[in-house]
Amino acid sequence: MCGRYSLTCIDDLCGRFRVIDPMIGFRSHFNIAPGSTNPVIVAHERAEAVMMQWGLVPHWAKDITATHRPINARAESLAEKPMFRDLLKSQRCLVPASGFFEWKHEWGHKIPFYNHVKDDPVFGFAGLYDIWRNPAGTTLRTYTIITTTPNELMAPIHNRMPVILKQDDEMRWLSRDVLPADEVQRILSPYPAEAMEAYPVSERVNRTDADDDQVIQPIKGL
Repeated sequence: MCGRYSLTCIDDLCGRFRVIDPMIGFRSHFNIAPGSTNPVIVAHERAEAVMMQWGLVPHWAKDITATHRPINARAESLAEKPMFRDLLKSQRCLVPASGFFEWKHEWGHKIPFYNHVKDDPVFGFAGLYDIWRNPAGTTLRTYTIITTTPNELMAPIHNRMPVILKQDDEMRWLSRDVLPADEVQRILSPYPAEAMEAYPVSERVNRTDADDDQVIQPIKGL
């Protein structure tokens, strides 16, 4: 799964995803946790950044306090799950990120690793979003991050990894076209291992209130 990520290069969002005024008052965050509100790129008349809460609430939910809010969705079963299959057709999104955390189980201990794309300070996870409204007019926009099988770099750390979209696929994923199943499978494949880097970091990342650059600094000797 992907349970924490970072977004630190806010100034790069405008040019990187070709959106206007993408900051929306958002500052750099080094330790983004589920339930937080973050920029998500969606396509309407053009690509735009919208603030959404991490943890998907389906539009048909009657009681959101009792609704399971998945932070991740498995790429292999998107078309089968009622919560995701309609979103896959036309409510796809990009989730801007600078890196993500995953925990390696070793000798009964969890070691956090920070994982990122070497030559891309901001990239996009593949995501899905939904909009929930109640009769009183309250609107809640939420998203989930799609995961896939790990590449060779991530496999020793965890059995899943978030889908990092190749730049050539970003606009295609963001489009409102219904994508053929074989194209979805290709787009949601693991990112090339040779283009990524992973290293152990401080256990401070386990604390949701630890949100500074120290949580992404490598720990030597591990």
